[in-house]
Amino acid sequence: MKKISKKIMALFLGIALILTLASGSVAYNGNYDPRRISVSAKYDGLTKGFCWYTDADTDSQVKIYLNGQDVTGNVVLSDIRSKQWEGSYMHKVTVSGLQGGKTYTYKVGDGNVWSKPGKFVTDDGDDSFDFITIADVQASSLENFQKGANTLAAALKTMPQAEFVANCGDFTNDSTNEEWNFYDQAFDELNRSLTIVPVAGNHDGFAVHHWFENMFNLDTSESVQNLNGVNYSFDYGNAHIAVLNTNDLMSMSNAQLKWFKNDMNSTDKDWKIAFLHKSPYTLGKDGKWPDALYLQKSFAAVCDEVNVDLVMSGHDHMYLRTKPLVNNKPTPDGTVYVLAGTAGSKRYEVRPFLAEVFLRTKLIGALVIQKNGYGNYWNGRDWNSTKDTNIGGCFSTVSVRGGKLELNAYILADEKDANGQDVITKIDSITLEKENGKNKATYTGDNSTSLFDYILQAVPSVASLAKYAFGNWMPKFFFILPYIIYVYATDGVF
Repeated sequence: MKKISKKIMALFLGIALILTLASGSVAYNGNYDPRRISVSAKYDGLTKGFCWYTDADTDSQVKIYLNGQDVTGNVVLSDIRSKQWEGSYMHKVTVSGLQGGKTYTYKVGDGNVWSKPGKFVTDDGDDSFDFITIADVQASSLENFQKGANTLAAALKTMPQAEFVANCGDFTNDSTNEEWNFYDQAFDELNRSLTIVPVAGNHDGFAVHHWFENMFNLDTSESVQNLNGVNYSFDYGNAHIAVLNTNDLMSMSNAQLKWFKNDMNSTDKDWKIAFLHKSPYTLGKDGKWPDALYLQKSFAAVCDEVNVDLVMSGHDHMYLRTKPLVNNKPTPDGTVYVLAGTAGSKRYEVRPFLAEVFLRTKLIGALVIQKNGYGNYWNGRDWNSTKDTNIGGCFSTVSVRGGKLELNAYILADEKDANGQDVITKIDSITLEKENGKNKATYTGDNSTSLFDYILQAVPSVASLAKYAFGNWMPKFFFILPYIIYVYATDGVF
C-alpha cells in the first residue's frame, strides 16, 4: 500500500508540475529579479516612463502607492511591452493619471517577484521646482561608476528636494552589458529615488545602436530617429524642456533643428531649457573638432531665434559657463550655455590653443578644470589659478521660482576632510530673471518627422556640416596647427 501511495503521490505531483509549467507561473529559465530600473520624464510632469530588465521572459507589472496605500487602480498603465535585448528582457510601462505635487512609491516586477521600492515626485503645476544636472560618468569599472554615483549622492545631499536629475549623456564608456550592469549596481538606489531625464551621449549612441532607446522609457513620438539616441520634450512647472540628440548625423540634422525650433515655438511656458550632450562652447579636447563647433552656428542660431534661456550639455569633461549670448556675443537677455563638467573620474584640461580662435575668452562666465593635479579655474584673465578642492566630480543644481532661475555648480572633492567627511565646494553661481507671461505659442502643427522627410533632409544636413568644416573650421585649425604641435610637444596635450 505504501508503494502504491507513493506512486499515486508521484503521479499527482507530476501532473501538478506539468500544469504549473503550462500556466507559466513558475520555473522561468533564468533570474526574474528586476534590475536596471529607471523612471523617466515622459510627456509631462504627471506621466512617468518605467523601464527595467530581467534575465527571464516575465510579465511587466508596476504597483503604485500613495501614502502607503496601493493606488494602482486609480492610475493608467499603458504601452506595456517587453522584448529580448542583448541576452536579457527589457520591460516598459507608461504610468499616467497621477496627481500633481505628490510623492509616490512604486515597485516593478512580474506579479510574484518584485523590486525593492522606489519613489518619484510629480509636478505640482506651479512655477516653483528644483532639479540636478550631471554628465559624463563614462566609466568602465565598478569602482569608477561608484565615483559617479558618489557625485550624484552629493548632489542630492545638497539639494534633497530635487524633483528630477538630468544626465547629459555618456552613461557608460562602451555601452556593454557589463558596463550597464556596473552602472546599475552603483546607481540603483539613486535611480530609484527620483525621476531621470536622460540625454544620449556619443558613447551611448555611436556604433551601439538602439542601446539608449532600450535603456529608458522615453517619448519617441516626435524623435526624428531612434537609432543612436532620442530627442523629446516635456513641460514641468512653468518651463518647457527639450532634450536633443547630438549623435544625429555627427552633430544635429536639419530635421532635428527644425523639430527643436517648432517645439520651442509651441510653448507659452516662461522658461525654455534645453539639454544635449555635445557642447557648442568648450575649451576641452573635443572643442577642436567641427562636429561640436558646428553647433555654435546651427543649434545656437535656433536658440537665439526662439529665445532659449538655458542650455546644459556634457561631452568635454570640464565645467564651463558662458555669459548670456545672442549671435555669439554677450547680451543681457541671451542664452546661457553650461558645459556641466564630469560626475566621473575621467577629466580633461584646457586646450589653450582653442582660446580666441574657437572660443573667445570674453564669452566665458566661469571655467573650472577638474583634472587631477590641475584643479584650475578661470579668474577672468587666465586659467592658471588652482584649488585642490576643484579636483573631483561636478554637479549642478537649478532652482526655478517664478521669474527667477538660479544655477549653482559644485565639486565633490576626491579627498575627504580631516574628519572623513565629504568636501562639497560651490564653484559657480548665476541667476537669471525675466517677466512671466511674455512667451506666446506660435506653432501648433504636427512636429513629427517621417522617414522620407528625414532621408530627404539628410543630404543637406551633411552638406551644411561639411561646408562649415571646410569653409570655417579647417582654415582656423590649420592656422593654429603649429601652436597645437608646440603645446603637444611641451605639455603632451592635444
